[in-house]
Amino acid sequence: MSKKWETFGLVAQRRADPGATIEAACRNLGLSTIRACWDEFANQALREHAPYADFLAELLERECADRDAQRRIRRCEEADFPRNKRIEDFDFSKNPNVPKEIIDSLTQPSWIQSGQTLCLIGDTGTGKSHLLIGLGTAIAEAGGRVLYTTAMNLVNELAEAASRKQLRRMVKKYGKVDLLCLDEVGYVKLDCYGANLLFQVLTEREERHAIAIASNRPFAEWRQVFTDNRLCRVIVDRLTFEAQIIETGAKSFRDSNAITRNRIAAALIR
Repeated sequence: MSKKWETFGLVAQRRADPGATIEAACRNLGLSTIRACWDEFANQALREHAPYADFLAELLERECADRDAQRRIRRCEEADFPRNKRIEDFDFSKNPNVPKEIIDSLTQPSWIQSGQTLCLIGDTGTGKSHLLIGLGTAIAEAGGRVLYTTAMNLVNELAEAASRKQLRRMVKKYGKVDLLCLDEVGYVKLDCYGANLLFQVLTEREERHAIAIASNRPFAEWRQVFTDNRLCRVIVDRLTFEAQIIETGAKSFRDSNAITRNRIAAALIR
């Protein structure tokens, strides 16, 4: 029997076996959580003499909570983060340049909804990528659509799409997400063609969707990255217009940790 006729059996089933009706209805409606736990909730409601409305409300709350949890996981997977990093795990005591109050406020989606820009500028090892991924994770878990990539990967992907005559489609892909996390801006020099490709994504997102970047170079040194000075000025202008700029400093966490580990190792050897 085809699926479109199967629902006609629900009324007949109800008289014989209410449980079978609930199972069938949950399958048809995609209520996997209710299907898994309705019996447990029904027995609890019976023991506690709970009103029918309370029983139904608890079932629906559980279904909604499970769906929210699955949605958060899916959003983070779709963001394509290279590793798991959370703001809660960032050690602000090791880098006093990073303002905890501002970072905590950026875990909330208001700046995303306003289409603002965040620039994390500092030397390698100062926590830029951790902050970038952590904030992206927080926004994804809040329900936002997030994409993470590096500047070089983005340019390469756009160039490959252009060779297949699908550039516009790729620009729209990176243009429509709520937050684009662009890491490692400034690590690799971009020629005029690469800068033009990057500029198209920035233009697509301008004042509509938020972007967060991490760069190991101050803006004054970006002319060493973008070989076209005119494009460099325009890109910097687009990124810094009404942007939140956080300088993470020059002291590397990793260097400090390496020194500490070496001292511990030396002490153990003695």
